[in-house]
Amino acid sequence: MSEIVGIIDTLEKSIEQLFLKIEGLETTISTLKKQEATSAKIIAEQSAEIAAVTERYQILKMASALLGSDDEKRETKLKINTLIRELDYCIAQLAD
Repeated sequence: MSEIVGIIDTLEKSIEQLFLKIEGLETTISTLKKQEATSAKIIAEQSAEIAAVTERYQILKMASALLGSDDEKRETKLKINTLIRELDYCIAQLAD
């Protein structure tokens, strides 16, 4: 009978230890989920900032070409031609 009591005590201790480990793991999971949400927010903000900086760079590049920069003249001419073709297409669509 005393063996059974000893086994039950051992099982109770093991179960208590498992519950403590579960609580610790749940706390860790909660912390990691918060970190993940924070990281996702930071990534989204940085992606938006990168997009804004890229757009500003393209605008500055085009402005530089329009102001007479020889490096970007060809690219600017191609962009203007593309815009003119798009306008012509739109006008043709409106005329129909």
